[in-house]
Amino acid sequence: MVTVIGIAGGSASGKTTVACKLIEASKKWGKVVYLRFDDYYKDLSHLDLEERRKVNFDHPSSVDMDLLYTHLLALKNGESINKPTYDFVNYNRGTEYELIEPGNVIILEGIFTLVDERIRDMCDIKLFVDIDPDIRFIRRLTRDMKERGRSVDSIIKQYMDTVRPMYLQFIEPSKRYADIIIPKGGFNQIAIDMVLAKISSIFKENVL
Repeated sequence: MVTVIGIAGGSASGKTTVACKLIEASKKWGKVVYLRFDDYYKDLSHLDLEERRKVNFDHPSSVDMDLLYTHLLALKNGESINKPTYDFVNYNRGTEYELIEPGNVIILEGIFTLVDERIRDMCDIKLFVDIDPDIRFIRRLTRDMKERGRSVDSIIKQYMDTVRPMYLQFIEPSKRYADIIIPKGGFNQIAIDMVLAKISSIFKENVL
């Protein structure tokens, strides 16, 4: 029995915080596998750095959905995968792959988790982390400056050109597919406890 938990939400909404809390709490049900959509951005080695910077990474087409679906299916069938990695500084897939062994719980996190129907249908529990847009923007600005070495101007331009429009076109509408909406981001412990109770009930049902 493998349970897949899908975590969606806008950029810098607190998805990773939710994922980390669920990973820690889910260990009592066995091995936990953590997959991020970020690692499945398409290989853009055929483009130079300047061209890669112009790619709309906030559009679902930027992600290799076929590979992610194949990997999810393999893990659910008890098979190992070689997961790609992503280099945010060079806007391209990393050169190293990570061997991921199958587990009892798979936590899938990313802005497009509920956008693609095939992947959405593989999730036993679908979550959407919701928080005010202005807070998400401030978090993204701070993160991209500190962790990805980007300038304020480039972050603001990307937010206005692609992040916000793509959120309104793809991410926000996908919220209707969520089983549980987590307001106030990743520090909503009441919502986290609800999710853990749901996971527990799924495992109990499959034991009986």
